Amino acid sequence: MKTVTALRHTLVSLRDLLISAGPIALLTLGLLALAYWWLDPNPPKRVTLATGPAQSAYDEFGKRYQQALKRYGIQVVLVPSAGSRANLRLLQEGKVDLAFVQGGSGDATANGNSGNSGNSGIVSLGSLFVEPLWLFYRADAAKKAPGGELTSLVQLKDLRVNIGARGSGSPGIMRRLLEANGLDPAKLELSRLDQTAATVAFLDGQIDVDVFASAPESLMVQMLLQTPGVRLVDFSQSEAYARRFPFLTPVVLPRGVVDLARDLPPQDVRLVATTTSMLAREGTHPALLQLFTQAARDIHSPAGWFNRAGSFPNIEHGEYPISREAERTIRSGQPFLQRWLPFWLANLVERMWLALGIIVAVTLPLTRIVPPLYQFRIRSRVFRWYGRLRDIENRLHAQPGEAPELVRELDALDEKVGRITVPLSYADELYALRNNIDSVRRRALGGAPAAAP
Repeated sequence: MKTVTALRHTLVSLRDLLISAGPIALLTLGLLALAYWWLDPNPPKRVTLATGPAQSAYDEFGKRYQQALKRYGIQVVLVPSAGSRANLRLLQEGKVDLAFVQGGSGDATANGNSGNSGNSGIVSLGSLFVEPLWLFYRADAAKKAPGGELTSLVQLKDLRVNIGARGSGSPGIMRRLLEANGLDPAKLELSRLDQTAATVAFLDGQIDVDVFASAPESLMVQMLLQTPGVRLVDFSQSEAYARRFPFLTPVVLPRGVVDLARDLPPQDVRLVATTTSMLAREGTHPALLQLFTQAARDIHSPAGWFNRAGSFPNIEHGEYPISREAERTIRSGQPFLQRWLPFWLANLVERMWLALGIIVAVTLPLTRIVPPLYQFRIRSRVFRWYGRLRDIENRLHAQPGEAPELVRELDALDEKVGRITVPLSYADELYALRNNIDSVRRRALGGAPAAAP
């Protein structure tokens, strides 16, 4: 019985406390819901990434990003395309969220400008890797060239050259390089086959030179570098090309890097390369940008044929504004909270901490009214009966002859007050009320006139 009574008093106390703090709690929850709706901290579960042709480096890297984000519950849908320029167009039209894009693919760089202010609504997650411009030629096609080797683009004027499929990055780059060498692309025998068809035609002798821009991870590049009778144009003027075209970088394919045992290539080969970036629509969720940049650090930071470990990703060679999320991740790595908490929780705290601070600053002063309000509710449960007791006492003073009836009212009042439940810390006020009721009852039973209140 004592346990039941104690539990009853505890529940009453909790109920009154909840009622007193309820408006502030509802206000806090409302502000939190509003902040959550406005900030939208959790990223969507599905995102689209434009890659490139099958078996290309873009396709291979896309699969790695797909696996990297899968562990966070993000589905990366890979969208194949003809290449870099097609990816940029898909991004500008809002058909994909992110895309691999080579330097020099935009309209601004087409005219030799390094900026790309004309392409608003697109941000960069940084430079990921270099893509050399590979000019493979068959040894028998260069018999008339001095030394039997192609060393200049001028020597292409009498050869059948495939410059890549429409939508890829290499045709635009090759046209600008040919024009810089005084060659009119319209007067050359150029074809626009995709990588697979071009490689088949190249090995079959239907074309003399096969050109494409791709990372060395491309299966086509790996195969052609090891195919007997296939050579690679050495860009002896690579530094000059890089000075003329800001989106190009001179790189060197080191001797033996393809196959040390076979010493392939047999000497250093100078090349020019574009830097490929991952671009995103400006409205892409910040958490997704952060996750893709974290994945980029894992995928592209190891040493490669043309870079040392840790060289990529970076914020250099940018034609587009760098996303703040990407820049912070590239500079600082994984956020501190994500190292210790699940991604969804760390991301929620990271993106809402400022809103939480503001909400606390607003609601904290309001919590000071909870204790007085709680005290008022408890005491009013007792004090409201004093009005009834005063009325009875006044009637007893004015009409002593009605004492028996007033005693019955006092008994009824005492019974009602006896059913009042208050926390034990306020029991003294309840017993004070009952003592006052008993004092008035004794006066009525003794026939003595009550003192005027």
